[in-house]
Amino acid sequence: MDGVEFLGNAQGARAMADSLGADTKFLFTLVMSYTGTCEIPGISAAGATPEAMRMTPAADAEYIRFGHCKSIDTVPMTPDGLPTPALLTRAALEAASISSMAINAGSVSRPQMSYVETGIVHGEDIARRPAMTPENLDLALRRGHDAGRHAADVSECVIIGESVPGGTTTALGVMRGLGIEARVSSSMKDNPAVLKERVVSAALGRVHNGSARDVLRELGDPMLGFVCAMAASASQDRRVILAGGTQMLAAFLLARRLCKLDEANVAVATTEYIVRDDSANFADIARTESVPAMCVDPHLGSSGVKGLCAFSQGHAKEGAGAGGAITAAVLKRSMTPAEFCAIAESEHACALSHSH
Repeated sequence: MDGVEFLGNAQGARAMADSLGADTKFLFTLVMSYTGTCEIPGISAAGATPEAMRMTPAADAEYIRFGHCKSIDTVPMTPDGLPTPALLTRAALEAASISSMAINAGSVSRPQMSYVETGIVHGEDIARRPAMTPENLDLALRRGHDAGRHAADVSECVIIGESVPGGTTTALGVMRGLGIEARVSSSMKDNPAVLKERVVSAALGRVHNGSARDVLRELGDPMLGFVCAMAASASQDRRVILAGGTQMLAAFLLARRLCKLDEANVAVATTEYIVRDDSANFADIARTESVPAMCVDPHLGSSGVKGLCAFSQGHAKEGAGAGGAITAAVLKRSMTPAEFCAIAESEHACALSHSH
C-alpha cells in the first residue's frame, strides 16, 4: 500500500489494510472525554488556557462536523497559537466523504451539535485519586460495548478517534501498570516526560493486584475504558481502526486483556510524527506487544503554513483521530499522502475565514 507503513504485527496490519478500499463504508467516531490529570500545570497543551482545555473535546467535535466551532470563538489552539489536529481530521474526512459522529464518554463540555450521550462521568486526577469509581468503569465498558455494536451495524470499518486533554499521561499509567516499558508522546514539542513519570509513579503505588481492570480504574481515564470495549465489540463483525498514537496503543492492549477482541480485524493507525518521536517508543511497543499498526506521512513539513508545518516539527503530532482519518482516506483511494498537504492548507484557509 503506497504511502502507508506497517509496524508491529505488520503482516496483520497489511492484511487488514488490503481488505479496505474505495467501496468500503467507513464511519469516523470521535470519543470526547476528560481527565482531571490535565489540570496538573505543565502536563498538557490541549488548549490555550485551563478553561479552554475543558472546552477542547467539544470544540474538536464541532470543528470536525462544521469546519468551525460553536462553543468557542475560534479554532482550538495551543498556548502558542497552533491549531488542533482536528483540522487535519476534518480535511481527510471531507476529502474521502467519510461520515462522522461524536460520542460523549466523560467530557466536561458538551458540543453544540447532535452527539451520543453515555452518562459516563469524567476521569479524576490520577496523581491524587483513582481515575474512576468501579461503577463509572462498569458504565464505560457497557456503553462502549453498545456503541461498538451500533457502529458495526451502520458501517464496514469503524474509525475511533479521541479528544482527551491529558490523555497521554493516563495512557502511560495504564501501560506501565500492565508491565510495559512505555514512553508516550505529548501535544507539546517539548514533552514533559519527567512530570508524567512523577504523576504515574505516584498513582502506581495504589495498584495492588495488577489486574488490567484495577490498572484501568486507578491509572486510566473513561475514554480508554469506553474505547477498548467499543473496539472489541465492533471487531466481532467489522474492521476497526484505532485512530491515534500511544493512547490507542493503550486502548488496544486493554481490549486484548479485558474484552473479546478479534485482533485480525483491528489496527492502530497514526502519523509518522508519532512513530519518529524520540521522546516516545510507539514502534517498540507495537513490535514487542505484536500490535497491528500503520502510520502515514501527511507531508506537512513541506507546507508554507506555519501552523501546519508545526505538526512535522513536534507540535501535537497526532490527536482527534487525525492519523487514522488520513490513513482511511488513503486506503479509500481518495488521495495519496503527498496530496494531503494541499488539502490541509485549503482547510486551514477555510478555518481562518471563519475566525474573522
